[in-house]
Amino acid sequence: MVNNINDLSADFPILDQQVNGERLAYLDNAATAQKPKQVVDSLVHFYEHDNANVHRGVHTLAERATTQYEEARKKVQHFINAADNREIIFTKGCTDGLNLVASTYGEQNIHDGDEIVISIMEHHSNLIPWQQLAIKKHAKLKYIELTTDGTLDMADARQKITDKTKIVAVAHVSNVLGTVNPLKELARLAHQHGAIIVGDGAQSVPHMPVDVQDLDVDFYAFSSHKMMGPTGIGVLYGKADLLREMPPYQYGGEMISAVYRDRTEFADIPFKFEAGTQNIAGAIALGTAVDYLEKVGMDQVAAKEQELVDYVLPQLEAIPYVTVYGPQDPQQHTGVIAFNMAGLHPHDVATALDAEGVAVRAGHHCAQPLMAALGVAATTRASFYFYNTKKDADQLINAIKATKEFFNGGTI
Repeated sequence: MVNNINDLSADFPILDQQVNGERLAYLDNAATAQKPKQVVDSLVHFYEHDNANVHRGVHTLAERATTQYEEARKKVQHFINAADNREIIFTKGCTDGLNLVASTYGEQNIHDGDEIVISIMEHHSNLIPWQQLAIKKHAKLKYIELTTDGTLDMADARQKITDKTKIVAVAHVSNVLGTVNPLKELARLAHQHGAIIVGDGAQSVPHMPVDVQDLDVDFYAFSSHKMMGPTGIGVLYGKADLLREMPPYQYGGEMISAVYRDRTEFADIPFKFEAGTQNIAGAIALGTAVDYLEKVGMDQVAAKEQELVDYVLPQLEAIPYVTVYGPQDPQQHTGVIAFNMAGLHPHDVATALDAEGVAVRAGHHCAQPLMAALGVAATTRASFYFYNTKKDADQLINAIKATKEFFNGGTI
């Protein structure tokens, strides 16, 4: 574990630059995290020294590539405490993993009249697959609503999840509200009614310790690029007994045991779900990102982000022309902070903040039903990671005030 989490700047040279004449305050980490040099170096090293396809050859490069690829799978298994490395499936990303479950388990188990329950705060990746499955299968899609403080309404959850429910799919952490959902409690509730639960871990795995066995989730998907790994690679965790009963997601090479003219015998998990040549370098570099996070320590990551939220959230809430969405208590809020400035469109706000060197995201954040529930079309979103500093937070606050002054001709 590193001794000083505040002294890792040398690992992230991209952060040591100016944007529009100002120091860069990168606060778009919910969209994608920056990569430490160690991750970038591992990508380069693989292509320069070990590049070969996996599980196919017996030559030295192929064996080295295969070993590293499977070691990455074991690293991910350990990182989220899966019971077996075969429960770790490499995907293109969190979206791909969620679609895999909907297209296999969902197709196999959802029938006319069944119910699928999700929350109103879901990212489109954990909404549209279930919506379209419900339409196709003549099932009913139900939404768990929010409380007034932007948390999941568990009383509503207990009403919505019934014996007709077959799948519950909920984000562990909202990509807009910064709300941490009680996934373990939802899993218990789903299982009491004979349903399975799918967790979207895109905004949780990079930011806090995650134990899939303790959560008792049946499936759990997340992306590499949000936890400092490369783009184009992600993970789907699934309980082994469920994965073995599911049909393949795609067909082709490396996902078979034997092929005959009239039939095919498929390989065991996880290979049954990894057709074709995977993003080998990406998986290996994801393993390097896991190494980096474990060296930092996920408890330290969570504590550093909480320190930043404790510092910046009250300051944002104190600005009279700023509306912050999600829990108002910093202890119930992750580093994802969505807000609006009175009288200004979020895109104008984001553009103005960029002129001050502050990189944020503006829009509906792939969560349009949530935007409708909040009564807005879009928000500005600042999202912090452990490599951010209080100086970044100060730059955000000062840029917001400068933006107000600019648009109001000097009147705040």
